[in-house]
Amino acid sequence: MLSIQPSSAKPSSSKYIPNLLPCQIHHDGPVNASSRYWDPQENKDGESESYFRGRKLKGRAVKLPEGYRGVVVKDGVKEVEQKGNVERLSRRDQEDGNDDEEEEEEDVGVLEEMGEFEEVVVWGHERTVGADDEVVKGVEEWISFAEAIHGPGLLQGQGDVQTKQS
Repeated sequence: MLSIQPSSAKPSSSKYIPNLLPCQIHHDGPVNASSRYWDPQENKDGESESYFRGRKLKGRAVKLPEGYRGVVVKDGVKEVEQKGNVERLSRRDQEDGNDDEEEEEEDVGVLEEMGEFEEVVVWGHERTVGADDEVVKGVEEWISFAEAIHGPGLLQGQGDVQTKQS
């Protein structure tokens, strides 16, 4: 399990715009980036364009849905030990009559929140990514799909979907 904590060093009011490039870079750490290597520009059609290692890229800004916010976190700050409730049984154990098993202690990883974002720019090679891109689809379709499944439209304790009638 992961827990997100506000940054202790500076306030998390920093705004970011993550850029998802169509490549893999085998480096995990700080980079001294300059506009010489990464300088996205908006063209006359309102599209984002840039070049990375000589390849032309076109970007599409994907806004997060209303009520959501993205966070930029720093990994591996610390871990916290959390003890599970030993008297609480899982649903499967209750149904099977297995009440002799206790929950194990669970480690909770703590991520430090460094800032937030409201949109992500997804880049494609020489063309703007379409609606079938996995990131675009994840933001635009899957979040609303998950809300429909897990949202307040389900009746408590029943497997049926509650529908609105006009």
